[in-house]
Amino acid sequence: MKSLPDFPWDTISKFRSRAENHPDGLIDLSVGTPVDDVPEMIQVALREHSNTPGYPTTIGTIELRTAAIGWMSRQLGVKNLNLRQVIPTIGSKELIAWLPTILDLDANRHIAIPSIAYPTYEVSAIIAGHPVLRYSSIQQLIDTSASGIDIGLVWLNSPSNPTGEVLSATDLKRLINWAQANNTIVASDECYIELGWDAKPTSILNSTIAETTQNLLAVHSLSKRSNLAGYRAGLLSGDQGLIEKILEFRKHAGMIMPAPIQHAMTVALDDDVHVQKQRERYQQRRTNLKAALELAGFVIDNSEAGLYLWVSQGRNARDTLAYFAERGILVAPGDFYGDETHCRVALTATDAAISSAVSRLKA
Repeated sequence: MKSLPDFPWDTISKFRSRAENHPDGLIDLSVGTPVDDVPEMIQVALREHSNTPGYPTTIGTIELRTAAIGWMSRQLGVKNLNLRQVIPTIGSKELIAWLPTILDLDANRHIAIPSIAYPTYEVSAIIAGHPVLRYSSIQQLIDTSASGIDIGLVWLNSPSNPTGEVLSATDLKRLINWAQANNTIVASDECYIELGWDAKPTSILNSTIAETTQNLLAVHSLSKRSNLAGYRAGLLSGDQGLIEKILEFRKHAGMIMPAPIQHAMTVALDDDVHVQKQRERYQQRRTNLKAALELAGFVIDNSEAGLYLWVSQGRNARDTLAYFAERGILVAPGDFYGDETHCRVALTATDAAISSAVSRLKA
């Protein structure tokens, strides 16, 4: 296996130290980790099912899978799934990292990832020993394939982490038609799909653009919508043949979602009210922080959806990182994701922390 890259967060420790030395303390807007409480009803579900001494099933309870299908139908317009087409995963990151290995694609086939992307997509290709192809648009990806590059798996991320860009339904439909005609798997990371602000994201499995789920997989997470990052609560849905292959591997590898977490996920997926309340919190934080950044001279690109603002001062990202650190604010440099001129600013901080960040930027 090719050597893995340095873990990105280890490379900004000096900026963290500088930010921590601010007289009023550190405001961490670098990692998109939830800070708001887990909704009480989900905590209750976890407690009520804590006495589960036996092994859970890898495929997940019928109740959980039914709740997942119901949520995707209500909120994402996915109308064509059965109970064998969805399984729980231990968060989404482990699934993303291991998916090309589990699929056991021919080693010469490329793994395509967005040119600006969540680092784990590239890590997944490295672990499985596949060459990586970066693409800047759906059309450019299709054109590259036409030149003779064999693509086995395409990673899609809409809304994007880090940019917040949302792909159009037209682009998604074009990609689906191409993938199904070329025996290419599309894995769509949709962890931020319920957090659209200036654009409404569309699932790769939405029934208006996907006539069948052939070669299509959607990755979902409850980390952002329900504040369940600590529960490691994820879902994988789509092509039944691929799901069954992945399930068989996970059974042998012991990749099992704990039973109490499955019950908590079921309650979370059956309720839309708490998600709307969390959306409203993030929307207010976004409004306040975006205005302060623009007033401070930042250009905000994309950022149509998701939990981040993709900002630039027109200079190297590490210089911008230093600008924030001098004000006691830590953000993520764009070079983590393949961009040298932007920084990613997270909305995942308390109202008080966002208010303080706004004050420091204005000052």
